Amino acid sequence: MKNLLAGIAMLGAVAFASAQTITFDQTTFDYGNIKPGSEGTRFFTVKNTGDKPLVLSNVKPSCGCTTPEWSQDPILPGKSAKIKVGYNTAINGPFNKMIEVFSNDPANSRTVIYIKGNVDANTPEPKPLTAEELKAKEVAEQEAAKIAEKEAKVAEKLAKKEAKKAAKLAKKEARKAAN
Repeated sequence: MKNLLAGIAMLGAVAFASAQTITFDQTTFDYGNIKPGSEGTRFFTVKNTGDKPLVLSNVKPSCGCTTPEWSQDPILPGKSAKIKVGYNTAINGPFNKMIEVFSNDPANSRTVIYIKGNVDANTPEPKPLTAEELKAKEVAEQEAAKIAEKEAKVAEKLAKKEAKKAAKLAKKEARKAAN
């Protein structure tokens, strides 16, 4: 009986180990002190440290002043992706915002990341983005454009399908009315 239980426990551990696993380069991004109207875009790196594709199904900010963007393409094992987070720097004062990241990671289907900082008019000029941050911003914008293009194509196909369906239904109703 002990061997059976040990075998089941071992099988469960192996099954759990062979899954998609979400990890982040950091879970809190501190903007520090920034001027009103300064660049509010930052990036979190998400890595799949498991052995199955990881899918981010939703990234939900705690309020409307924070806007996340992400790709819904699967993140292959060992690969990374970026979550672009924008904060409305026109709002003066300190901020500490939570962003929920939902994925198909069986152990962490909901992960929380944070942005924090202080928007203050008396802050010295903002620090420019690093080359890495600029490149990440460009890649994220390209990914966002690809996603928007895909979504537009899907919406167009759906609209055509619905129009055909409506036309077919209208013909059917016209035949009924004629009889």
